[in-house]
Amino acid sequence: CDRFAAETPGLSPDRLMAEIDKMRIWYWSDPDRHRRGRLDLDRARQELVGMALEALGVDAPGLAGRIAREFSALRYEAIRPFPGAIETLRRLREQGVRLALLTNGSGAAQRRKIDRFGLAPLFDCVVIEGEFGAGKPDERVYRHACEQLGVAPAEAWMVGDRLDWDVAGPQRLGILGIWVDISGQGLPSSSPVRPDRIIHSLAELLEPGALS
Repeated sequence: CDRFAAETPGLSPDRLMAEIDKMRIWYWSDPDRHRRGRLDLDRARQELVGMALEALGVDAPGLAGRIAREFSALRYEAIRPFPGAIETLRRLREQGVRLALLTNGSGAAQRRKIDRFGLAPLFDCVVIEGEFGAGKPDERVYRHACEQLGVAPAEAWMVGDRLDWDVAGPQRLGILGIWVDISGQGLPSSSPVRPDRIIHSLAELLEPGALS
């Protein structure tokens, strides 16, 4: 916003950021729109930035696309694994734990991240929404992963930071749900979802008895 607002007289970075953030919250709040958008993030980002510029009365052809592309590039470069995540996965594999990676989004975008951090060899099964044809919280995703791992749902844990996708969805099939409370703010009092366990880092999975 600091970079591009300067191209439009009278438009401040703060005002541009506030309107984009407003559109972002609206755009991703609808499950169907979320499903479509995450399969083509570049297009989704361009659409919501375009709506923000329109709401601000900015008529600048091509600006929404430039902002969206710049954001996507910066965000990709900023992505890092959570501290200790890869080491934890390696240790779990050494202990004989069978692992599946379940991720929503397009195949190309997610494979790019998987390849960048060398994640594929750490998993026995990788299920990507854009390749599989369904994403979390569709129960077919969890069932397929269990089948690929050769385990019954009751023998599996699902670990993730989304209460709806990584806890509630799996729990409906009898899979135990571990919620990673990344922010450390605790379970919201209004949450109808109750994880079987709450952790703050993946390394906690290595503690004695953690997966028993």
